[in-house]
Amino acid sequence: MIAVLKHELRNYFHSFTAYVFGAFLLAIVGIGAMLYNLQAAVSNFEYVLSFGTIIFMVIVPILTMRVIAEERKQKTDQLLYSLPISTVKVILGKYLALLVIYLIPLAIISIYPLIFAQFGDVYLPTSYGSLVAIFIMGAALVALGVFISSLTDNQGLAAGIGIAVILFNYYSVSLSEYVSSTAFGSAIALSVLALLLGAIIRYLTRNEQLASGISLILLAVITATYFLNPTAFEGLLPNIMRQLSLFDRFNTFVSGVFDLTAIFYYVSVIVFFLFLSVQSLEKRRYN
Repeated sequence: MIAVLKHELRNYFHSFTAYVFGAFLLAIVGIGAMLYNLQAAVSNFEYVLSFGTIIFMVIVPILTMRVIAEERKQKTDQLLYSLPISTVKVILGKYLALLVIYLIPLAIISIYPLIFAQFGDVYLPTSYGSLVAIFIMGAALVALGVFISSLTDNQGLAAGIGIAVILFNYYSVSLSEYVSSTAFGSAIALSVLALLLGAIIRYLTRNEQLASGISLILLAVITATYFLNPTAFEGLLPNIMRQLSLFDRFNTFVSGVFDLTAIFYYVSVIVFFLFLSVQSLEKRRYN
């Protein structure tokens, strides 16, 4: 795993990827600090971090698009399968390399509250609590990007899908106000998600019976619940969209509350998408 980590770091620093990622993140946080802390004379550095989350929609897909897609395109992924380490360690090595790239600009940003505290009343616990939260949230988005990169050998396509998915997650709370809150609309949406889950399982495992079985069981549960207790589905779809938002949970930290539930959610997202990434590579290995 350490060998994979070193190899990935060497590749990132020999290309412009790491530098572009760090430059964009530092630039947007710098602009936010100028607008909030300097011009508006607001001492809350966490507002700057909240402002800076919008750049994640672009820089995370750019950072992660090549991590596996390039290996598949150049057929060098075959070398990964011949290494005397498991697929889990390969994914972890690549993922940890991405986190190191992500941590470098964050380490520089972490100095900002200390500088501003010399000229104003900055509440450091909230500032650094928000920094911890934005790191874990970014780590969750990076895990999502790794999974998307594992699905294709086209870096542009991986970046495009990543931007679309993160963009939807960013605006999911706002969009939840416009989707159907009726029981029937929620039941239909859940049915579509059940079919989508079956398609993902089929792609990762090539087991059509397993995928069909899981989809049929979920559809049966949804249908039975809808007819027995339709009120349980009322407002369910908008609520799911709000609960799945990674960015909305970050606002809790900006408000000065260190939400352990949100931390657990971010960690769950990381584990889930890294697991799917491992399964995607395992499927290609056996093929």
